[in-house]
Amino acid sequence: MLERSHDGEELLTARLSLRPPAPGDIDAILAVHSDPATCLHNPSDALSSREEAAELFQRWDAHWRRLGYGYWVVRRRDAGGTLGFCGTKLMELDGASVLNLFYRFAVSSWGQGVAGEAATAVVGWVTERVPDLPVIARVRPANAASQRVALRAGLVRAEHLDVAGEDGLDWIFAKNLPA
Repeated sequence: MLERSHDGEELLTARLSLRPPAPGDIDAILAVHSDPATCLHNPSDALSSREEAAELFQRWDAHWRRLGYGYWVVRRRDAGGTLGFCGTKLMELDGASVLNLFYRFAVSSWGQGVAGEAATAVVGWVTERVPDLPVIARVRPANAASQRVALRAGLVRAEHLDVAGEDGLDWIFAKNLPA
């Protein structure tokens, strides 16, 4: 179920509610992105100040406004706080435009299937709206949990696209690659 205006959009799953970020989410962005455990495999993503979180929110919001999709704030449907963030952003991989699937969740939500549920919903939603672009996930070889999330969301290993990333080797998982 999704309503169309940027400010009022909501994507619902069995347990989760996803909506585009708003300025009121800056503290949650900082909380999730400043936890060393959540950025263990991607230390370059770690934030250390509210100003950095505000800048990240601005980038996320600009992406939504420009393209009509982006990163979502993930919450439980039946209860309060932010669990984390999941969505896609437009980027280049090997000279081609792709939608990079991102998911980062508070440690308190790990091991509950939340990331897989959110990623599956996001991949389904974005592939309906942007069917011409492949969805990829860049995952560190040591991050087995993130690999499981990518697979649950319907992506498959695409070893031929593996690339050196900012924080080390990126294993690529993909859906809708051109033939």
